[in-house]
Amino acid sequence: MLIARAPARVTLIGDHTDFNQGLSLPMAIDLATEATFTPKAGSFLLGVTSDQFPEPWEIALGNTDPSPPQAALAAALIALARPPSGGAMKVTSTIPVGAGLSSSAAFSVAFLLALGSTQEPLSLARSCQSAEEAAGSRVGLLDPLAILCAQAGHALFIDFATLETHQVAIPEAAAFVVVHCGTSRELGTSLYADRRAECDTAANHIGKPLGLCELGDLSALPGSVLRRRARHVITECARVREVERLLHRGNLQGVGALMTEGHRSLAEDFRVSIPALDELVDRLTQLPGVYGARMTGGGFGGCAIALCAPESPALDLEAYAPLRAWRVSPSAGAEVRTVSPRTRTRPPATSR
Repeated sequence: MLIARAPARVTLIGDHTDFNQGLSLPMAIDLATEATFTPKAGSFLLGVTSDQFPEPWEIALGNTDPSPPQAALAAALIALARPPSGGAMKVTSTIPVGAGLSSSAAFSVAFLLALGSTQEPLSLARSCQSAEEAAGSRVGLLDPLAILCAQAGHALFIDFATLETHQVAIPEAAAFVVVHCGTSRELGTSLYADRRAECDTAANHIGKPLGLCELGDLSALPGSVLRRRARHVITECARVREVERLLHRGNLQGVGALMTEGHRSLAEDFRVSIPALDELVDRLTQLPGVYGARMTGGGFGGCAIALCAPESPALDLEAYAPLRAWRVSPSAGAEVRTVSPRTRTRPPATSR
């Protein structure tokens, strides 16, 4: 029996840059999805139960028939993994769905690891991306790659042009709170696909991916809309580099200011925020001891993350009621362990 755990993800800086071959600085947090797979020899059915869905699913191995919408991602993951037999998959999660914290990517990573995947992180991240696309969501590599490669106490610098990564230490004095704005998001029904298409159009006009452009390249773009979309990507990549530099120096005030600046860019240039998120970010940045705040994830609802001093009242979760809030810290990436059905002994977890 394999038990896999995959954490949630927030973005300190660098949203909507992954599909533009840009830069990003996400970190894993201590909310997570856990998947437990118990194989059954000779079975051609894989039963899936999840605490986030009221009904279980039974998916036939090799089945190409359309799955119910809520089971489409699981069916796509099973088709990719091709397990030798069916069995039972139990999924539990503390990651809220539709909050911009990568619940679907965490589900995908945990699911594939529990089915026994031994792929390297980049290959496994691409498998997760393929499964989400098969299930109807065109997503980038940021979420699964961050979930797989994260280290405790660090953010992960990702260059999507080269797919190179390195760890960036988070100062111990940094404290984080994540607050849900009260509106859930759903990429499949939002304008996320439109933003990707606009970025593709802008890149075609310029002749290279937006993540590799400079502000001087904006003059090649027809119309203010494409210029705004490209400007966000270009300036966001610059903010990623500067945030990394400031983290090395322990300058949390500077990091917070750039996080807030990044939110304004997402709201005004990229147009992926909503009034509830903007109001939440304004509220957070006005609290004592808050260095900065921004939306995190794809946008159109979900959560904001604030960088705070350890004594900030912003870390009092009860103050946000009825909104949901979590105090989080930079956490380790996905891991998997084996449990013997006979002894139930658990050897130390090993990172994939």
